[in-house]
Amino acid sequence: MKQGIHPENYRFVVFQDMSNGHTFLGRSTAPSRENIKWEDGKEYPLIKLEISNTSHPFYTGKMKLVDTAGRVDKFNTRYKSHVGKKKEKEQEQEK
Repeated sequence: MKQGIHPENYRFVVFQDMSNGHTFLGRSTAPSRENIKWEDGKEYPLIKLEISNTSHPFYTGKMKLVDTAGRVDKFNTRYKSHVGKKKEKEQEQEK
């Protein structure tokens, strides 16, 4: 590890996942304007997170499957006239 490039002022902070309310205690140097009382009775700085391992689809197993068939159908209906003209030209060239 390089000397002199890492911060020295790590402190305990509470991280809160805003999507599901899960909180956990960790160490960080990130600044915070809010405090929260933790389970041990002490107050710690609060850092709010948009997503954590308790709410991320990869970790929860609730990943959305992409409807590729629906997208292909939507594309074909949108460009149906172009695809039809191309097929007609190919058939004429074969004759």
